[in-house]
Amino acid sequence: MLAKENRLVKEQDFKRLAKFGRAVFSPSLSLKFIRNTVPASRFGIIVSAKVSKKATVRNQLKRRLREVIRLNLPQLKKGFDVMVLTRAGAKDFSYLQLKEILAALFKKANLYA
Repeated sequence: MLAKENRLVKEQDFKRLAKFGRAVFSPSLSLKFIRNTVPASRFGIIVSAKVSKKATVRNQLKRRLREVIRLNLPQLKKGFDVMVLTRAGAKDFSYLQLKEILAALFKKANLYA
């Protein structure tokens, strides 16, 4: 579980990210990020019903992505809002594959410290 200070929860923050954030893409995940005004980086994960109709599958995918983010948090730059968007193929990946894909997206977005 991500610490409260590292969670992105307000709708206005998600809208700001969607409108003004820079994006990097992979076939199964995409990442939108923008500088924020708080000292910690905050993360939000979006898994739509297009990924799977089953809530259990969507929740499992969110839990896996949260854990990858939590473990990478010490190496990531501070002061960013990041939104992780999933696509339909993401549900078929294992935890290790998701870890590699997300690490590649963080590197592509230059979010590692």
